[in-house]
Amino acid sequence: MKTKLTWRNLFFIGSMLFGLFFGAGNLIFPVFLGQQAGSNVGLAIIGLLITGVGLPLLGVASMGITASNSVFDLAGKVNRPFAYIFTILLYMTMGPLFAIPRLATISFQLGIAPFVDKGHQSLVLLIFSAIFFFVTWLLSRKPSKLMTYVGKWLTPIFLVLLGILIVTAFVKPMGNLQAVPQNQYATSPVLTGFTEGYNTMDALASLAFGVVVIDTIKSLGITHPGQIAKDTIKSGLISVVIMGVIYGFLALIGTMSVAKLPLASNGGVTLAQVFNYYFGSFGSLLLALIAIIACLKTSIGLTTAFGETAEEMFPKFKYQITLIVVGVISFLIANIGLTKLINYSTPVLMFLYPLAIVLIIVAVLTPLIGESRWIFGLTTLFTVIPSLFAGVDALPETLKGSSFIQNVLHWNSYLPLASLGLGWVIPALIGLVIGFMINKYQEKN
Repeated sequence: MKTKLTWRNLFFIGSMLFGLFFGAGNLIFPVFLGQQAGSNVGLAIIGLLITGVGLPLLGVASMGITASNSVFDLAGKVNRPFAYIFTILLYMTMGPLFAIPRLATISFQLGIAPFVDKGHQSLVLLIFSAIFFFVTWLLSRKPSKLMTYVGKWLTPIFLVLLGILIVTAFVKPMGNLQAVPQNQYATSPVLTGFTEGYNTMDALASLAFGVVVIDTIKSLGITHPGQIAKDTIKSGLISVVIMGVIYGFLALIGTMSVAKLPLASNGGVTLAQVFNYYFGSFGSLLLALIAIIACLKTSIGLTTAFGETAEEMFPKFKYQITLIVVGVISFLIANIGLTKLINYSTPVLMFLYPLAIVLIIVAVLTPLIGESRWIFGLTTLFTVIPSLFAGVDALPETLKGSSFIQNVLHWNSYLPLASLGLGWVIPALIGLVIGFMINKYQEKN
């Protein structure tokens, strides 16, 4: 029995966790941020790192600090009904009803669609997604092998391919870092970068992937809860350092690209243009490989996490059967209904996100404030209403016409920081203070 992991094993677990986090979306938005931020790119990167890297690290750390084995375990510190509702909603939206099918379609759009006639794209997507989810299933069957498949194989291949672009872009830069800042980046680059990182929703992913990291550490022979906690946090730190460095490089490439490329409507367009500028037609192939590997890594992680959590919460849901069900549902949604589903899944994600952040922050603070149900419960309770407001605000425009919805949006506008999507912050702090005071009063008496 091992008492602690070697740094080599910790590095591979950190590499695995980075691989699970870093999907195609994480590849695209720093480039777009760089283009928009212009000469303020350094400040924008600082804001981005606070939320885009800081929140995922806190999410992984929260599992370790509270010695939680899963999201369900962590959410149970509020109460059991909340744990069931929160965990089911989290894994359904981060799983087969939203995130997993979207990984197949994003990798298809970035990697395959440019090579296919528009008239044949539906058929090719059908074939591609079938292969994509078959490979996901194949590499998810043994969670103990995830460190090998993702940490030792897919992530290094991904980093080498991406490294080709990064090295080339800095050896032969398109331009300098003096482009004119656009929109909010001109006046408040740190805050805009902060909000951009917040909108990645990687804090949700950190909770979803926490169970994978913990199970990997256990599979290597670590059984003491304190050591599992330490190794979880160390692995998380390695992961986010890699993620932060790549975010910074990609943002700088985005800024330098303005000298040669027009401002694009999204980072996907910019990234494709950058690859084409440096590598011509070979660039499209290189981007295709990078996008497919990026999405495949995350798909494997989310599928594994879904299967393990389903078996923990409902022992009748056997892991191997759950994997097949997740793959089939994801395949169907990717081909027949993703666009509509995104419209309805986004409000659920916006509702869950503040609750997840509050859960993470309270968990990280437990060494200072104690692990009390009053603190967890009241902070969560005070966050629920603003979270519902955020969910309603994210509804499709076609559903916002009723007077009730308009009233909700009107009430939401009164919350401090609501315009930044942070209307939950002040109510959550109030709940935290009240919960802390009640807990102290009870301890004294």
